[in-house]
Amino acid sequence: MTALPGQTNTTTDVTSASPASWPAWTPSRGVIPAIASSGPMEALRREPVPPVDDDLGFAAGAYQEVDVTLDRRNKILWCYLRPHAVPNFTHGILRELADIQRSVKRRLHDVSVRQEVPIHYVVVGSRLPGVFNMGGDLGFFADCIRAGDRAALENYARACIEVVYNNATALDSPIVTVALVQGDALGGGFEAVLSFDVVVAEKSAKFGLPEILFHLFPGMGAYSLLSRKLDPARAERMILSGRIYSAAELHDMGLVEVVAEDGHGEDAVRHYIARHGRRHGAHSAVCAVRRRINPLTFQELQDVTKIWVDTALRLEEVDLRRMERLMLAQRSRLEAPANGGGGA
Repeated sequence: MTALPGQTNTTTDVTSASPASWPAWTPSRGVIPAIASSGPMEALRREPVPPVDDDLGFAAGAYQEVDVTLDRRNKILWCYLRPHAVPNFTHGILRELADIQRSVKRRLHDVSVRQEVPIHYVVVGSRLPGVFNMGGDLGFFADCIRAGDRAALENYARACIEVVYNNATALDSPIVTVALVQGDALGGGFEAVLSFDVVVAEKSAKFGLPEILFHLFPGMGAYSLLSRKLDPARAERMILSGRIYSAAELHDMGLVEVVAEDGHGEDAVRHYIARHGRRHGAHSAVCAVRRRINPLTFQELQDVTKIWVDTALRLEEVDLRRMERLMLAQRSRLEAPANGGGGA
């Protein structure tokens, strides 16, 4: 892949790498100039935004692992993942995301023709420096596979694809969804990013689908979404390679719309929305047309998860140990700064 001018190509092939050589999740601490606040950015002044309240169907502070705030003036719903432990898609965070989606969808569908839609953009980011999301709950997977618990794996997979599907279809509403990726999005984290209409990523963010390392594949939307955004051939190459991609490379491929300076991803989102906000109706309509021309069905996602569950249950003990080593590597990298050590 060719990097953008001024960028370095940071793609790494990890199919045969050991856990110690997997990429570190350490954010850049360089001081980089902020995006200029001239022109349309004046319409999105950086001011404190009030918490979402009951008129959207849920109370402020109702969630343990997601921060939700509403910029009423600019009609932006900001959602930040803040997991208690390793930033995977656990049952708890999936439940909270699903509840937020239901609440927003209910409120948007209750709006009459004469009422003004309260939300134009839904932005999802992460509070954890250097990490968007590391993907599936690997410890849970390993336990279920050893126990032969098909039902538990199927229930988890369904919870994942419900969130992905609702996001990929923009809650069947005239909104535009935006992923704010200020850190690494791996496995299910990358799958989640692919379900957004717009992706804004900071330069140091990394993306990849490492499931092939333990002889599995990403089963919660990666193939479906990549084959629509790219094509089936490139989707398969990405899934089977296990490679890690930079934000610049995904920008070249058309999977990332905006590459921002490290530490200024939120500014880049505000700038993007300021430029497109006045033509939000056309923007959301184009996104709707894209979904109509190449529709994604829930049944397709569900059929893929059945293949994923069958494949997972055939994994051998050596594969499960690789899975657990990756889980431990993720945890140790996150704990290193707190213990006084540097990032791996």
